[in-house]
Amino acid sequence: MRRFVTLAFVPLAIALPAGFAGAALWDLSGLGQPTTREYLLAHPEVLPEAMDVLEQREQARRIEPMRAELEQPFPGAVLGNPRGSVTLVEFSDYACVYCRQSLADVTALIAANPDLRVVIREYPVLHPDSVTAARMALAAAQQGRYQAFHDAMFRLGTPSAETVEAAARAAGVDLARAEAAIARGEFDAQLQANIAMAEVLGITGTPGWVVGDRVLNGAQGQERIGQAIDEARAS
Repeated sequence: MRRFVTLAFVPLAIALPAGFAGAALWDLSGLGQPTTREYLLAHPEVLPEAMDVLEQREQARRIEPMRAELEQPFPGAVLGNPRGSVTLVEFSDYACVYCRQSLADVTALIAANPDLRVVIREYPVLHPDSVTAARMALAAAQQGRYQAFHDAMFRLGTPSAETVEAAARAAGVDLARAEAAIARGEFDAQLQANIAMAEVLGITGTPGWVVGDRVLNGAQGQERIGQAIDEARAS
């Protein structure tokens, strides 16, 4: 989150002195009252509002060039309505406690929004076994078993060789076929692409969310994500 605040603050820090200087000239001319300085001192609440606007603009600037790629799921790695008109992207790690807690929020949002498509981007950054789980998740997606594996993996807890295999078996994944695809490295390019996208977007941890022109870091709760979905739908 610090990255966004810093980026947002820099243009504001440049703009405010310029605004003060312009206001001083305007005031000396006798044409402008009250001055910008007086207005800001009387209404300091506009500063965080202005920073929020700048942050939103910066987020939109980062998202737009990659939107098509970002919202295009790895085949099968999608929840909700695959043809939904509103897309929520989640960067997720199976070792992340907050991702596990957010599963109920995502399930509720899908139930409340029939037009919602949830694209899961496997983002295994917390533990070496997260990579094992992420590869198996994409192998499950390849076999049409993604959601079953996704739910089972979070239900079984921390990723390990044993829990990944148990989740795959519970989801009905053909393990021999999945392990062969993993051994061929079929999913590594996708995982590398997800990590690169997260870096560009300023995703600083898990879960990370993108909806419309918004990037949200961390567990946000059903209400906050639902509000962002409504904003994206209305835009």
